[in-house]
Amino acid sequence: MSDRKPLDVFMIAGEESGDQLAAHLMDALATMAPAGATFRGIGGPRMEARGLVSRFPMSDIALFGITSIIVHIPKVLRRVREMVAALKANPPDVLVLIDCPGFTRRVGRAIRTLCPQIPIVFYVSPSVWAWRPGRAREMRPYVDHLLALLPFEPAIHQKLGGPPCTYVGHPISERVADIRPGIAEAARRAERPPSVLVLPGSRRLEITRLSPIFAEVLQRVDASAGPIDWVLPAVPHLIDLIRQEVAGWPVKPRILTTEQQKFEAFRSARAALACSGTVTLELAVADVPHVVAYRAGWLEAQIARRLITADTAVLANLVIGENVVPEFLQEFATADAIAPALASVILDGPARDAQIHAFSRLDTIMGFGGEDPSSKAARVVLHTASRSSAG
Repeated sequence: MSDRKPLDVFMIAGEESGDQLAAHLMDALATMAPAGATFRGIGGPRMEARGLVSRFPMSDIALFGITSIIVHIPKVLRRVREMVAALKANPPDVLVLIDCPGFTRRVGRAIRTLCPQIPIVFYVSPSVWAWRPGRAREMRPYVDHLLALLPFEPAIHQKLGGPPCTYVGHPISERVADIRPGIAEAARRAERPPSVLVLPGSRRLEITRLSPIFAEVLQRVDASAGPIDWVLPAVPHLIDLIRQEVAGWPVKPRILTTEQQKFEAFRSARAALACSGTVTLELAVADVPHVVAYRAGWLEAQIARRLITADTAVLANLVIGENVVPEFLQEFATADAIAPALASVILDGPARDAQIHAFSRLDTIMGFGGEDPSSKAARVVLHTASRSSAG
């Protein structure tokens, strides 16, 4: 009989995307750890479905935007102290911090000082390639290994003096078959009326800021290039807000409410109007030409203008290395600018062709077809934990 104990994994996730990443990592660790694994910490419904009992609601630390963080900083700091106390009282075999850097970096720094024996893995690189590159070097003292979602990130961290970093792959690679068209769906993309996705964001402020602009864009494009079958796959927890916003639009998209409906819509879509974010990479992988818009609050925008170093905010552009997807940010996010750009990727022509040609390189760039990202991430976590216990 083996006297090995299950791997004790403490995980902290602070947003829906982190909950998804962590849940898949939990599955992989439970399978790959020699004696299995147990999990504790902070997470959302997907992590809880796998047995994690969250010490407090994930929403307490799922903050977005400078203003929101400033308003809620007392609660955030209180939650940091709670996490540090729990880790110190009962140290795990490994601590996995998933994204949400405003919270997780504070926990990581404190634990490295108080319990330096606990190995720390950080899942999802902060966007050091876009702004505040000094964060890479700041992470090195408290992060034993960084798991990257984008292929260019390990080289960036090495150049900037960041922690050891491994590209494990983007979770999109596990959904390629879900969002790419089959023969019938590819044919649907060429039919009339064209199906065009409307993706106003996954956060409340994104949706409310972009809603008036998107409403006018749909009205103009429908008049110039229509009729169009407008389709809006809604984020489940914001369905009521989305319905409320869309109720006032002159041209109303069909609202989809399930993930399966979203996948079906991606496979049939001819083009898309999207808020900046991970969804832009999903669209590129699905071979859907699109345009991107974004508006932050005034304070966030002023800070970003002074800190951002990248020349694009579109993930597909960054991964491909070419600004093929047009983006309209802040004061440039107007219906006057966006509507003709969207029409140009709905209709046949050079703008549409350029995006489709660029997207064809993504499989090679991102290494699709190999081991899934969750398994790669689990291998790094297990190696980091075993190295610490051996030391």
